[in-house]
Amino acid sequence: MQKRPQPKNTDKIFNHRINEKITGVAQVRLVTDDGVMIVSFDEALRRAKEENLDLVEVSGDQEIHVCKIIDYGKYKFELLKKSKEAKKKQHVINVKEVKIRPRIEQHDYDIKKRHAVEFLQKGDKVKVSLRFRGREMMHSELGMNVVNRMVEDLKSVGTPEREPVLDGRQIVVVISPLSAK
Repeated sequence: MQKRPQPKNTDKIFNHRINEKITGVAQVRLVTDDGVMIVSFDEALRRAKEENLDLVEVSGDQEIHVCKIIDYGKYKFELLKKSKEAKKKQHVINVKEVKIRPRIEQHDYDIKKRHAVEFLQKGDKVKVSLRFRGREMMHSELGMNVVNRMVEDLKSVGTPEREPVLDGRQIVVVISPLSAK
């Protein structure tokens, strides 16, 4: 048995009360093309039905509720379109991690650096972490040199948020992309 697709939950965008769902209101502030006027709820609903449109509550948190006479279906479509357009323009910044070792070979270092450059050019942050094992902690300055070299090599595409920090058995630095502006 095939499942039917569920309708999208658009309640986050459309939380307006319309027509008869507007309850407990004696008078409304009606916004029309002619201007703003205070009329009884029944009068506003009658006008909306005469024009084959909907009475939509725009603001219900005031003493006199604000309502508009509009085509609600068209209004919902426009709001949905605007929200989709806003989603397209946003960019989520991810933090990508590049792990290196204190005794990394040149070829491996170049590959890690190339990956970090790609991430920064896409607009993501890069966390460079160098982990020590066993007796490598005795020479933490070698690890700091490798991390500083990586930071220096990435200066053209990113800037470190702060200096590299030795935290327990690892050295960590987060590099932010240069702004494209």
